[in-house]
Amino acid sequence: MLEVLQNEWAIRALLASMAVGVSCGILGCFIVLRNMSMVGDALSHAILPGIVFAFFVFGTDNSGGFFLGAVLAGWLSSFLITWIQTKLSTKNDAAIGIVFTCMFSLGVIGISYLSSSQNIHIDLKDYLFGNVLGVSDDDLYMSFAVTLIVITGVVVFYRSLLLTTFQSVVARTMGVKVEQVHYFLMLMLSFAVVSALQTVGVILVVAMLITPASTALLLFKRLQNVILCSALIGVLAAIGGFFVSYLFNFPPGPSMAVLATLIYILAVVFSPNSGLVIRFVQSRKEQEKIRQEDVLKCIQLFKSKGVLVSEESISDKLNLRSWQLNKTLKNLEKKKLLSKANLNLSASGKKRAEKLIRAHRLWETYMVDKMGMGSDQIHEEAERIEHHMSDEFLNEIAEQLNYPEKDPHGSPIPKGFMNLSLMKQGEQFRLAADQDFKAIVADLWDMGIMPNSIWQVEEIGKKEILLQNTEIGQRRIAFDLAKKIEIERL
Repeated sequence: MLEVLQNEWAIRALLASMAVGVSCGILGCFIVLRNMSMVGDALSHAILPGIVFAFFVFGTDNSGGFFLGAVLAGWLSSFLITWIQTKLSTKNDAAIGIVFTCMFSLGVIGISYLSSSQNIHIDLKDYLFGNVLGVSDDDLYMSFAVTLIVITGVVVFYRSLLLTTFQSVVARTMGVKVEQVHYFLMLMLSFAVVSALQTVGVILVVAMLITPASTALLLFKRLQNVILCSALIGVLAAIGGFFVSYLFNFPPGPSMAVLATLIYILAVVFSPNSGLVIRFVQSRKEQEKIRQEDVLKCIQLFKSKGVLVSEESISDKLNLRSWQLNKTLKNLEKKKLLSKANLNLSASGKKRAEKLIRAHRLWETYMVDKMGMGSDQIHEEAERIEHHMSDEFLNEIAEQLNYPEKDPHGSPIPKGFMNLSLMKQGEQFRLAADQDFKAIVADLWDMGIMPNSIWQVEEIGKKEILLQNTEIGQRRIAFDLAKKIEIERL
């Protein structure tokens, strides 16, 4: 690697590739977020007539003319695509296909004419796949100029680009000229595509536009971070692809595209936000949580019905293997929700189990009373959803059902616990003896609010709740604290 960097052609190739990685990475973020991924591919093909035009007008050795012709063809293509989409009611993908195939075909016809009648040879292979090893000083200057234009354009017009990307309707109401911003983005995209021709070619320029941006969106949510990350990934793909192509004698452009894809795959697997690994871990945790809740519920139901509780009876009821149940029981014992030795639930464990039973039976009641389902159709659905019902949702359902005491099968519905912030003015409640947040017990004690004491909600303010007790008097509870206090509605 050090040896190759001693050559001027290698330095030029590497710097040009890095510049392309930055410009394509930045613009790719807006292209992906606007669902315009294939526009970059279309423009890369559609600029071929511009190249032919440049040969006709400026001759064979004029980088400036080559750049101008290609950019004009790219911008014309983007204008035609947008015009067909908006004025002729043609679907987006169809408009792209119509324009870029027509323009590309015109370019191929022009190249054929130049070869046959003008004795001008244009190597389509270099045009399609790039020739980064043949980067000239003019190509390098052009790449840096395009990168500078892209960075400056995004910085200056960042607010307009942001608004038109996410909220085009809001942008119009704020006076932003959405169409002009769109054409400005297409112009910069044409610049980037032309600058990338020498490094990765028209076939693979879409990889440098789309893949780094898609990777960055897996890693970050904030647009500024996505843009910076995408540019960095573009640079890494360009540098890594260049050295891989040199060491293994691979084509440079495809090597860069493949490396960018490998980085994307790594992000798919290991992304801290939505990677396959974190999703797998979260899924396993969710499965274990549901299994623990099922075991607590099963033990509580067995005890309420007078059924002998044993590991065998729990395994048979829940269809669990012995090692799964043993692991779950150990986890529940660590959380002090039960005793594994005698399978007795602690106060906290009993409360968790009754909450799950209440959720199950309330939802069964709701499906029968409000959704018109039969009592023989509701059990499996209630089994599925009972683990995902919040206190707020349960309280709303109970209120709609007028706080039923029995489910459609005649089984009693536990009153259950809810947090204090869900109470309404005038309602009475009993403070739960066992609180999930142990740290607040001392705060309640200092205020004279004892376990199992009965209170009434006198007034609900913006930041606090006023409580009344016939013996103790009034107490004020902040909303943040009220959300952590478990109570039983009377």
